[in-house]
Amino acid sequence: MILRIIKEYLILTFGTVLTAAATYFFMFPSHIAVGSGSALAMVLSNFIPLPISVISFVLNAALLLIGFLLIGREFGAKTVYASIVLPITIGVFEILFPNFRSLTEDPLLDMMCYILLSGIGTALLFSRNASSGGLDIVAKIMNKYMHMDIGQAMGLSGMVIAFSSIVCYDTKSVVLSVLGTYFGGIIVDRFIFGLNIKRRVCVISDKREAIVEFLLSELHSGATLYESIGAYDGAVRREIVTIVDNQEYRRLMDYIRAVDPRAFVTVISVNELQYQPKKKP
Repeated sequence: MILRIIKEYLILTFGTVLTAAATYFFMFPSHIAVGSGSALAMVLSNFIPLPISVISFVLNAALLLIGFLLIGREFGAKTVYASIVLPITIGVFEILFPNFRSLTEDPLLDMMCYILLSGIGTALLFSRNASSGGLDIVAKIMNKYMHMDIGQAMGLSGMVIAFSSIVCYDTKSVVLSVLGTYFGGIIVDRFIFGLNIKRRVCVISDKREAIVEFLLSELHSGATLYESIGAYDGAVRREIVTIVDNQEYRRLMDYIRAVDPRAFVTVISVNELQYQPKKKP
């Protein structure tokens, strides 16, 4: 139990630090306000004489408080932890690398590096049912009181922050901010689906009993049997259907090739699973 919690928070810390690094080393130097709480802090730093890390910390704390008051305890300890670690990490970077300049000297490359690294970091946080706060809280408030889809709410609030950069940065920065916000959402979705992807494997084989036993005993995975009728010969067979992750999929396919190379197998990628347990009478 303790080891599992330690692993969870190590992953949370790594994802948060990666997001902070992408923000400080790529977004800030090129003034690209890719829709996020840190981007809003960067814009506000032009009018408030405080370090961006301090502004970000205050914003996250205020949004968490508002979220708890308006929504309730939906954020959990993990989101609170990431919301605190993110501005603290940016503050450490400000001390270690003051007045940091762009590594690439190209705003477009900075934008691409930012959305790639922050996409990985955000996906790691989402995979552990957490987030870095900021726009996620705003999106949940909009979802509850304006009945907007979470994705649409995040996109809209992100675009508002991206366009807000026009008050202090040039047109090129604004355009890159808008493009970065749009493509950043696509990258995050891609990484999230990549982390959560599973496979629905359907198998028709003369070695049905052996394959089912392998699924139940070796992979500890469930399976469902369906009766299927061949259109050509009218033969009745039983089809095995199971849902497995990437590692289980490789082991299953190796086993099927070994016991029945002629087995008929179809595979479909699955991004989301829902299970509703039966209620006791």
